[in-house]
Amino acid sequence: MPEDYIFPKSLPAHYMTAHEIFTITKIFIELGIKKIRLTGGEPLVRKDAKKIIESLSEFSNHRNNSEIKFTITTNGILVHDYLNIFQKANIHSVNMSLDTLIPDRFEAITKRNYFHKVVSNMHLLLQNNFHVKLNVVVMKGVNDDELTDFIQLTRDFPLHIRFIEFMPFAGNEWNKNKLVSFKEMFDQVSHFFEIVPLENGKHDTAKKFKVLGYEGTFAFINTMSEPFCSECNRIRLTADGKIKNCLFSKGEIDLLTPLRNGKDIRKLIISSIENKHEKWGGQELFELTENRSMIAIGG
Repeated sequence: MPEDYIFPKSLPAHYMTAHEIFTITKIFIELGIKKIRLTGGEPLVRKDAKKIIESLSEFSNHRNNSEIKFTITTNGILVHDYLNIFQKANIHSVNMSLDTLIPDRFEAITKRNYFHKVVSNMHLLLQNNFHVKLNVVVMKGVNDDELTDFIQLTRDFPLHIRFIEFMPFAGNEWNKNKLVSFKEMFDQVSHFFEIVPLENGKHDTAKKFKVLGYEGTFAFINTMSEPFCSECNRIRLTADGKIKNCLFSKGEIDLLTPLRNGKDIRKLIISSIENKHEKWGGQELFELTENRSMIAIGG
């Protein structure tokens, strides 16, 4: 978390309203999208988060849209307030961001003293039969000594740990010396555990594994060292109504302004997808500098 970031107290006028989010999502689904994920930043800090979740749940709860999956990524702090809302909205899978299992280190990374609340809410989700994925961004000299500790969590809990290579975004003090590659991580954990590979789906962005006899699983998202761009079918709509055809794309297409002007945005969506670059949003490895801060991308 950047030191100087302050979340706005009120919703900026250039952000999508709950109704606009619903309207644009409906268009995406009409064009073939099968999965909705609310992410961020932190989606639950919006005062209208409940309204957004309830409106989008119409797509996953409707009998004619049984193929539509609805999920969310959260920092976990407010999960206890939204548990019933998740259940009613047919959200069965929740991604939680947790980069460390050490309280003091958690505060240094996030600039917030909520470690115990996040861990408590992780267990609350598990107790209520949610499929819980922990997103762990691995950084050399910061938390790369905790990989085995995270995997140990999967011994008794049906967690899915996802080790993510550190990626460059504005304001996150990225440099290549902090990158821990897939090979480095794999070599480290395979030294301690007897692991087996699991089957990966066609568009999966993670390489999945399991320790024999353990309840849960773990995976690696190796965006930097072994890019999976050719198989990625994700598309992102930012909180201010821009479509990003790659997390790293420096170019964005404004959907919100034409929508507010009563124009059809379908051609803009299709054009963005058709012009997706081969990898890394058209930028060079280790030079992915023309982008927003990760916490400002949202979606």
